[in-house]
Amino acid sequence: MTSDIGRRAALAGLAIAAVAPQPARAQAFPSGRVTLVVPFPPGASTDISTRILADRLTQMWGQPVIIDNKGGANGIIAAEAVMRAKPDGYTILATSSMTHAGNPSLYEKLSYDAIKDFEPITRFSLVPMVVLAHKGLGVKTLAELTALLKSQPGKHAYGAGAVSARVVSELYKMQTGIDALFVGYRNNQQAIPDIQSGRLSFMIIDLVGAKSMADNGYALPLAVTQATRVPSLPAVPAAPEAGMPELIFTTWSGFYAPKGTPPGIIAKLNADMIAAGNSPETSAKLDALGGSRDFTTPQEFAAFTASEMASWGKVIRAANIKIE
Repeated sequence: MTSDIGRRAALAGLAIAAVAPQPARAQAFPSGRVTLVVPFPPGASTDISTRILADRLTQMWGQPVIIDNKGGANGIIAAEAVMRAKPDGYTILATSSMTHAGNPSLYEKLSYDAIKDFEPITRFSLVPMVVLAHKGLGVKTLAELTALLKSQPGKHAYGAGAVSARVVSELYKMQTGIDALFVGYRNNQQAIPDIQSGRLSFMIIDLVGAKSMADNGYALPLAVTQATRVPSLPAVPAAPEAGMPELIFTTWSGFYAPKGTPPGIIAKLNADMIAAGNSPETSAKLDALGGSRDFTTPQEFAAFTASEMASWGKVIRAANIKIE
């Protein structure tokens, strides 16, 4: 009798358990749209490469990965938007060295903390800079450009339309001791007429923009600011070959999530972005842009960000670069 009652009670318990509400299973990430916030207008190099990666991630995840271009204020608008977003992995900053290496030293008061307000996901690419000269200047090498500028202090101008271009130009000036006049632009493309006409004697800009200018005959490329030549400009010597082994400078891009994004989601984003970027079709498209894919772990990217902030800050303070 007692055993029958116990058996019936056990069966009733099983039945109740079968129909009782169960805790919802954790959904696999991502289960909806992911937004990559880019602090540049459509068509900028970071925007183009991010769109290529986003296409592959959309295929991998079966979820839309969209680009939200929030240009302006030197990347501050985009950085603020991601900083304030829900830390769930669905809003990510796809940025360049501008927001996390340049801005912390360019602004006395910055509305975000590049270290404390973000979770690093991965570095995406490293892009060297290229020294360009006005074609009518009569120089063929970096050494000749430097000699000319040193022989005529204050008589030549250089231009920049991006923080990275300004910083590397100031680094070149400090390493050589040249005296030249700075001309600022809203972007590097706006300087093309002036380097064609000779108003500017030289510029140092990112590889993607420099290759376009060189291919179109707008300016003469003299050196690449890294230790080795690049496939997209094979005839252009690297800085050490050109006689300036210390003129090593790269701009870069990478991904950050809002602070507090769960470590598991950061790890998932890191692994999937690396897999997407290294897939054959995607890697071929990215490599064609110039620069190099250079993914990292979140921990490596955190250390790299801190190191770059220090390096850029040193040049920015020494050259007294200000945002006007």
